Amino acid sequence: MNFIFVEYYTFLFYQFTLIMLFIVVAQGSLKLESLNNLVIKKSLGFVFFLFILLYIGLRPINYRFGDMIIYNIQFQQYFNGAPLLIAKDPLFEYFKYGIAKTANAFVFFFLCAFFYVVPLYYFSKKVFKEFWFYNFFILVISFSFWTYGTNGIRNGIATSLFLFGLSRDKKSIALLILIASTLVHKSMLLPLFGYIATLFYNNSKTYFYFWLLCIPLSLVMGGFFTNFFMSVGIVEEQALSGYLGEFNQASEGVELKVGFRWDFLLYSSFGVLAGWYYVIKMNYKDQLYLQLLNIYLVCNAFWVLVIRANYSNRLAYLSWFMLGVIIIYPLLKNKFFNNQHQVIVRILIAYFAFTYIMNVFIY
Repeated sequence: MNFIFVEYYTFLFYQFTLIMLFIVVAQGSLKLESLNNLVIKKSLGFVFFLFILLYIGLRPINYRFGDMIIYNIQFQQYFNGAPLLIAKDPLFEYFKYGIAKTANAFVFFFLCAFFYVVPLYYFSKKVFKEFWFYNFFILVISFSFWTYGTNGIRNGIATSLFLFGLSRDKKSIALLILIASTLVHKSMLLPLFGYIATLFYNNSKTYFYFWLLCIPLSLVMGGFFTNFFMSVGIVEEQALSGYLGEFNQASEGVELKVGFRWDFLLYSSFGVLAGWYYVIKMNYKDQLYLQLLNIYLVCNAFWVLVIRANYSNRLAYLSWFMLGVIIIYPLLKNKFFNNQHQVIVRILIAYFAFTYIMNVFIY
């Protein structure tokens, strides 16, 4: 593939999504529940879904996509006869090994994209029915979506499986899928812990207080918590050393900046403020939403404690992958405003503006 085209591959992704946003904005005058709007969004959404899947899945194997090169090296080792290594993230290793014995690297990366994008599509369809497009769209325009589809591939697949699992009606099936996500990437043990906690206690007020408490604790004792979590091995040692120790963030699309990340905290607070508005001020009581919100608060609070870490964005992603859902969920399930469609459109504009500015102009 032409080198210049590869150089602009990521840039073009954000231009395509910007065009899609313009189309959504142009239809903002329609009633959200109108047949005309729903028919348009159904057709437009499916085309958008296919585009995202193919654009990520058929990207060239190139160093510009960060860890994709490392995954390719590991895949080629299996392809050339290397023995299976199952000590780390066994489900993903079995998947990589099995594809290496039956197909080439291009098929492998397409299937990675498939298991990243398709669960989000089905999660949106299952939870939001005819309004699924809006949830799927906000997930795609999230700050970290592109990065974890092309660079942090294992983590991206694991988080998509996690959301898909939460949408299952049977608790046994849901738990099985959530456990599978931890076998794709062990860092998902933290969201799994949050999920289990919500099964026993799902009062959001307490989780809000816990999140707020973690901010002064991190300001005063951030170094202690970073060293503590490294010592107890709450995440696999090699990964945690990378996340919490010295590591280059260039391929993550974030700036390597040591210190208390007020910019990241501000971004995370969008979900906290949205959840507070819906649950506390508007008394919104959807059980799945409360569960998602509380898992988000648990995972983000853990990240706040180690916010100074060089590679803390990967720990932040353990909550950020839910952020779009936290913000838009109640607006697709309950009537809050007379002009609700326009409110949703404005939220999408603001949400994507952050993503676009940070990824296109800053990082």
